Amino acid sequence: MIIQMQKAKPRIEELDFLKCAFITLMIAFHLVYIGNTYPVAKQLVYTFHMPGFLLVSGYLFNVSKPWAALGKTLLWIFIPYSVMETGYTVMASLLPIREHIDHLTPGLLIDHIFLHPTGPYWYLHTLMLCGACYYVAFRKPRGRSVRTAGTGKPLIPERLISLENQMLTGRFVLLALFLWLLSHGCGLLSTANAAYFFAGAAVRQMVGDFRRAFPVSWWTLPLLATVCLDPGHYHKETFWGACIVYLVICSLLWIYSRRIPQGLKRLMLFIGRNTFPLLLFSPVFTILAKYYQPLLLRAEPTGMLFLAVSVGFAMAGSFGITWMMDVTGVSRLFFGKNGLNR
Repeated sequence: MIIQMQKAKPRIEELDFLKCAFITLMIAFHLVYIGNTYPVAKQLVYTFHMPGFLLVSGYLFNVSKPWAALGKTLLWIFIPYSVMETGYTVMASLLPIREHIDHLTPGLLIDHIFLHPTGPYWYLHTLMLCGACYYVAFRKPRGRSVRTAGTGKPLIPERLISLENQMLTGRFVLLALFLWLLSHGCGLLSTANAAYFFAGAAVRQMVGDFRRAFPVSWWTLPLLATVCLDPGHYHKETFWGACIVYLVICSLLWIYSRRIPQGLKRLMLFIGRNTFPLLLFSPVFTILAKYYQPLLLRAEPTGMLFLAVSVGFAMAGSFGITWMMDVTGVSRLFFGKNGLNR
């Protein structure tokens, strides 16, 4: 039976585990040295880590809330997003980074905030646009009941199921149209990114339980390894890229089903519950990493020590900033609530 317009579900630990894995890889490959030293690994990780994030986001986005609640959700994404995107854009005009801006103007800054974000904050821009489209497409009109179809008389079960299926199909068509217009018509979205968000919404509306859509079995690991043998598959926009995203999620869920030490598990779930501050603040620390990079590379030239220290530094620093914002009350102005989900 089709599951439609569900209420927000209790927290699913497996999704927090997935988010922990994806955010850790995001931080790791935002380190310029790691990306440049291991380009094939970077290409593989970029094939699945943010698509996986968007798929999970599409699944979790709640379209049952009232309009006022939606506005509040988008507002408290937009405020920290706009602050950090502004800071990143100004910094790009001052520092000799890869995305350096030669002449920063107010118009360019507005364009980066509202239309074409630069740097690592594009995900939040995409999330707001896709989430708003999803909500508009799936929000039920007030005062209308599917069970009566506007006739005032209850429908027979077979007719009711058929009508629900037709309405669900129509909503997906409307959502696809919205996303297509934003990507092809306006150039505000990547088509591939919108497709992964759409896939997450489809899992939520048509399957219900995320875990039912992704088989938890050991055989996904050798199948993933086989697909990954050809670096030509490392593109999220392709069929093989989508297969990699699917198999990575299945494989990670299988790993989670194995026995993980409780201390490590608690840490990973905490990280997965708090990816938002990591998305916002970790770029500050990955930029700072270049200042101690030579010292660590002299001690261990493969870069693995630098990688471990830098990822830990970025996470601890991001959580430290968020904790101080919670203690001082700034989080209420920045996030609309405490920044750390305990």
